[in-house]
Amino acid sequence: MKKRKEETMKIKFLLGTIFAAVLITSCNPTKYLAEGEKFYTGGDVVIHHDSMSQENKEAFEKSLEESLLPKPNSKLLGVYYKVGLWNMGGGPDSTNNFIRKWLKRNGQEPVKLGDVNREYNENLLRGKMENLGFFNAQVSSDTLIKEKYASVRYDAYPGKIYRINKVIFDVDTTTNLGWRIHYPSNRSLLKPGNNYNLDVILNERDRIDDDLKHNGFYYFSPDNILVEVDSTIGDHKVDMYVTVKPETPAKAREPQYIGNVYIFADYRETSSTNRRRIPRNTEKFDDKYYIVDPLKKHRKKVLANHIFMNPGEKYSRWNHNQTINHLVNLNAYKFVKNDFVDNPDSTNHLDVYYYLTPLPSRSIRLELIGKTAAVYNGTEVTANWTLRNAFKGFETLNLSVFGGYETQTGGNVNLNSSYIRYGAEVGITWPRLLSPWKWAPVRRYIPKTFLKAGYEFLNRRTAYTLNSMTLNYGYAWKENEQRDHNLTLAEIIYVQPRGISDEYRAQMDTVPTLRHIVDPQFSFGPNYVFTFTNTMDNHKKHTFYAKAGLNTSGNILGLIQGADYNSGKIKHIFGTPYSQFIKAEADMRHYLKLSANSTLASRLMIGTSYSYGNSRSLPYLKQYYTGGPNGLRAFRARAVGPGSSLPENIGEENFFADQTGDFKLEMNTEYRAKIAGMLHWAAFIDAGNVWLQNKDDNKPGGKLSGKFLSELAVGGGVGLRLDLDFLIVRTDFAIPFRVPYRPTNDRWVFKYIDIRDRDWRRDNLVFNLAIGYPF
Repeated sequence: MKKRKEETMKIKFLLGTIFAAVLITSCNPTKYLAEGEKFYTGGDVVIHHDSMSQENKEAFEKSLEESLLPKPNSKLLGVYYKVGLWNMGGGPDSTNNFIRKWLKRNGQEPVKLGDVNREYNENLLRGKMENLGFFNAQVSSDTLIKEKYASVRYDAYPGKIYRINKVIFDVDTTTNLGWRIHYPSNRSLLKPGNNYNLDVILNERDRIDDDLKHNGFYYFSPDNILVEVDSTIGDHKVDMYVTVKPETPAKAREPQYIGNVYIFADYRETSSTNRRRIPRNTEKFDDKYYIVDPLKKHRKKVLANHIFMNPGEKYSRWNHNQTINHLVNLNAYKFVKNDFVDNPDSTNHLDVYYYLTPLPSRSIRLELIGKTAAVYNGTEVTANWTLRNAFKGFETLNLSVFGGYETQTGGNVNLNSSYIRYGAEVGITWPRLLSPWKWAPVRRYIPKTFLKAGYEFLNRRTAYTLNSMTLNYGYAWKENEQRDHNLTLAEIIYVQPRGISDEYRAQMDTVPTLRHIVDPQFSFGPNYVFTFTNTMDNHKKHTFYAKAGLNTSGNILGLIQGADYNSGKIKHIFGTPYSQFIKAEADMRHYLKLSANSTLASRLMIGTSYSYGNSRSLPYLKQYYTGGPNGLRAFRARAVGPGSSLPENIGEENFFADQTGDFKLEMNTEYRAKIAGMLHWAAFIDAGNVWLQNKDDNKPGGKLSGKFLSELAVGGGVGLRLDLDFLIVRTDFAIPFRVPYRPTNDRWVFKYIDIRDRDWRRDNLVFNLAIGYPF
C-alpha cells in the first residue's frame, strides 16, 4: 500500500514538472520572433531637470511613460502570461482548432521593436510637456538591446516652466453674457503665479460654461470661449486674455426661459409614435405641467413633485439635472429622456418634453448560495418579488422569502452542528417623507420612508429553535454626495425560544453563557445612523469614511414603570421582559494613497452601551463581538473576549460559546499594493476585544476596567486579493501575536510561533476566504 502511494506521488510530481515546463516554455515571448526581430519590453522616460524634486520627477516620468505607444505586453509576476496564451494557441499559425483559437483570442501577440515609432513618441512627449508649460522642451531617444529583448529610453529636457503673469477677462460687461462671465471671475481657475497648463485652461472654459448654463444660457458652449496666451512678455511668463469668440451665435448670447412642460408618463417607443403629439383636452396640472397619462397609472401630484423645470423661469442646468436625477432614482422607469425645443410662439423660450418609459411593474429574482467551511456544508435560497409603483405614487413593494440549511459532514456531531432556517420579509418604500410636518431635508436627492416587517424561524436540531420577528419604520435621506442619514423611528425585535433540548440545557448548566443565546428578547425604540465618506475622490491623497450610530430601547416605558432588574422589578410586555439600554458606536476609516498602486488603510471601531432599569446587559442580538474575516482575522468569529476571560470550549470540534460583550474596541491597519494586473496583495495587523458592563462570575476578567488596553487581542498576516472590478475575492492567512486570556506576563506569543510544527499550525494559523475588502 505504501509503495503504491509512493508511486502515485512520483507520477503526480512528474506530471506537475512536465506541466510547469510546458507553461514556462509557452511564456517565452521570443518563441515565434523572426530572425532579427526584437521583443519590445517598454519605454522609459528620464527627466533632466535640476530644480525638480525627486518625488515630482518620478511622478512626471511615470505620467509621460503612460503616453508612450505601443503599450508593452501584459505581465503577471514578471511573466508575459498573455503572450504565453498566444504561443500556446500556435502563435502565427492560422489553425481553426477551437481551443487554439480561444487561447489566441485571450492572449496577446508579442509587441516588437519594429512596432515602435520613436519620432512619434518624441513629439508626443514634447507636446505633453508644452501643455504643462514647458514651452522649450526637447526630447531625444535611444534603443537599448539585450539579446532578443529591446527597450527605448527617452531623455526629456523640459527647460524652465512658464507661469501666469496676469489674467484679463476681455468681455463687454454691458451685455447679459459679458456681465455673467465677468461677475464670478474671482472664482477663475487661472491664477497668477501658477504654471501654464492646457488642462486648466480647458477646465476654466468648462467652469464658465457651467456657470452660464446655471443662469439660462442653454445654447452656449465651452467652444465659444477663447483663451489667448501672450508668451512674449519675457521672464518665462505669460499673459492670458479670456474672451468670447466673435462667431458665437446670437442665441448663445442670451438666456433662455422655460415655455411649456410636457410629461409623457407612460411612454412607449414605437415606429408609429409621434413623440410630440399631445392628446386633445390635455389640461395643465397645477397650472404648470401637461402630464400625458391616459391609463392614469400615476398620481399627478406625486410626479409633479419631482419636476423642477417650471414655466416662465430661466433655464437652469441645476434644475435640469435635478429633474433627471429624481426621475431616474424613482426606480420606476427603464428610460428617462428629454428634449428642449424652441417655443414657436415666443422668442428665447424652450418647450420641455419628458419621455418616461416604465420598468415592468412586477419582477422576480431568485438567488441560490452554496456554503462550505471546514466540516460544515449548506445552501440557502432566496426569492424576491418586487411591485413597482404599487399605489400609483412610485412606492416599491418588496416580498422576500428565504430558506436554507447547514449540516455537519465530518467529525463528531456537536450542539452547534446543523440548522434549518426559513422566513420572510415584506417591505414598502415611499420616495418621500411621510410626516405630519412638511419636512424636506434636501431637494437634490429623493428622501425615502421605509416600513419593513420580517419573520425568521431557526431550528438548531439538537439544541433549540428560535422564532424572531422584526418591524422597522423610518426615514433615509442624503444630505449631499458625502453625507447619509438613516432615522428609524421604531425598531421592534421580538425573539422567543422554543424546544430547548435536554442536552443543551445540560450544557447551559456547565457553560452559563449559552443561556444568554436562548433568552427571550424584546427591544423597541428609535435608532439613528450617520455616514460620511469621500472615498470616491480618487485624486485625494487622504480619504475618510465615518459611520456613527445611536440605538435605544425601552427607555421611556422603563422609567414610567419603574423597572429595576437588580431589585427584581422586571417588567414584561407580551409575557417577555423588554430590554432597556442606550447603545452608541462609531466606525472610522482612513485611506492614505502612497502611490498609484498602493494604499495604507486603517480603521478604528468603538462600541459602547449602558444597560439599566429592566436590563443588566445588552440583548444577545445587540451585543458586540469580534474576530472573523472582517475583524480580528487571526481569531475565529465571536471567539475573543470578553476581556481576559477564557473561551469555553465545548466538544471535540472546538465549538465555542459565542463570546460577546457590551463594549468594543477594534483597530486595524492594512497595507495594500498591486502585484500585476488584477492580482493584489496585503499585509495587516488587527487588535481588539469586547468587554462586559457588569461583573459576571462565569466570565472572570470580562468586565471593562482601566487595564483594558492590556487585554487587547492582536494578530496579523498577509493575503492575496483578486480584483475583478465588479468583485473582490480575498484570501487572508493570519496568526495571533497577543492572546488576552493567557497569563498577564505571557500574552505576547511571538516566541511560540513555529510554522514547521503541524500542531501549532492547526491551532494558530487561520485562513479566511471572503468577498470584498474587510474595510
